[in-house]
Amino acid sequence: MEKWSLMTITVLLALTVRWTVSLGSYSGAGKPPMYGDYEAQRHWQEVTYNLPIRQWYFNTSDNNLLYWGLDYPPLTAYHSFLCAYIAKLINPDWIALHTSRGYESQPHKLFMRTTVFVADLLVYVPAVILYCFSLKETSTKKKVSSALCILLYPGLILIDHGHFQYPYSAMSLGFALWGVLFLSYDWDLLGSVAFCLAVNYKQMELYHSLPFFCYLLGKCFKKGLKGKGLALLTKIAGTVVVSFAVCWLPFCTDMEQIMQVLRRLFPIDRGLFEDKVANIWCSLTVIVKIKNIVSPQTQLKLSFAVTFLSLLPTCVKLTIQPSLRGFKFALVSCALSFFLFSFQVHEKSILLVSLPVCLIINEIPFMATWFLLVSTFSMLPLLLKDGLLLPYAVTTPAFLSACLASFAIFEKTSAEDLQLKPFSLSLKGYVSWFKSFPKIVRSLFLLSVTLMGVLSLMSAAVPPPQRFPDLFPVSVSVISCLHFLLFLVYFNVVILWDSKNSRSQKKMS
Repeated sequence: MEKWSLMTITVLLALTVRWTVSLGSYSGAGKPPMYGDYEAQRHWQEVTYNLPIRQWYFNTSDNNLLYWGLDYPPLTAYHSFLCAYIAKLINPDWIALHTSRGYESQPHKLFMRTTVFVADLLVYVPAVILYCFSLKETSTKKKVSSALCILLYPGLILIDHGHFQYPYSAMSLGFALWGVLFLSYDWDLLGSVAFCLAVNYKQMELYHSLPFFCYLLGKCFKKGLKGKGLALLTKIAGTVVVSFAVCWLPFCTDMEQIMQVLRRLFPIDRGLFEDKVANIWCSLTVIVKIKNIVSPQTQLKLSFAVTFLSLLPTCVKLTIQPSLRGFKFALVSCALSFFLFSFQVHEKSILLVSLPVCLIINEIPFMATWFLLVSTFSMLPLLLKDGLLLPYAVTTPAFLSACLASFAIFEKTSAEDLQLKPFSLSLKGYVSWFKSFPKIVRSLFLLSVTLMGVLSLMSAAVPPPQRFPDLFPVSVSVISCLHFLLFLVYFNVVILWDSKNSRSQKKMS
């Protein structure tokens, strides 16, 4: 009973923070003619309610795709239609075809904020609670602490409830988390359905697809592909096909419908990256103008090759030695590889890495906290653009304080605490500084946090030089990218040198 009381207080606190952030500004507020993501979500409601399904993804006189054309999968469109139906009952002007463009008012803002809040409450928050309660060999205090830190992670709160974006924590990441939760109970078919819903809500959930695929395939191999393994593989394949068929059914009237939706979901012509995203391609552009010297097709092939090579070791290890722990770490590593090296990356895509990092915060609280702070910092230019400096300045230190109080992270910096014991043993006798490793890591963390704090302050208060108007956004991107590259190395070392996975795999077989 006590654990439910503590969890209730945790959820109420998290919901209060979300609603408080939602009282502030949002993307594109009062900035015609395109406004921002807030207007994009409103416009999708306008389109899905007033136009037949066959026109949702096509450019017509009533649906100008250059004005926030629908470019998310069918479940997002259905969600927009549901919200539009409710909006119509309250105020038809909110979704009136053509005349509602750029509509802004306090009642409408309240409605839009409420739709995100309700989706969060129905999909994401329950998944977090049940996931934390499912953690094995963990005390009640640790379970509640994990839920508190996950629900107070500022990146998701600031994007969903500040910037305004449906398809992250509230829905797509919530469905993905349900998938992880179901797999932790060996409910593989339900896990497959949940992840299919995540992908069909936001295509960027493909960042997580390879770990799901490799983990389930590895389980089938261990059961034997001539017996139970083949039966399980057949059931999973059938479940995935049926799940996709149900989601896409209204668009299966002809092949042109399907191809048009796919073209909208994967717009290759948008280029290698957008804005000042903290990945390798944007950072390298500071030195080499990749977009100017390499053709778009070559950029696509190059990004695919580098991404594939960077995630290959993790996927091979997970397929050969499937374990739930290895699966969660693989979600982090693969999503981070996609973010750093893949084609057409947005700054908000770092949230797809942050979710699996949240799932292992109880195992490596120090590194998880550090990563989640950097991921929020990497979106600083976007948050400043949306007028979210105050929420950022409050929620980020609050999150750090919660992690410090919940996990005493500065006491969890030994090689064993950071899951680096097998790696350190393999280097014993070669690297003498492992003895002072905890002190070095703590110093680097403090240096990193100080640097992020100073750069945040300068970005908000100091005007950039006229010669370098993008000095601060570029600095944020490059510094964050360097952090992410080091985190990628760290997570791959943990995965590849992990002996616990071998024991779990033997137990499974």
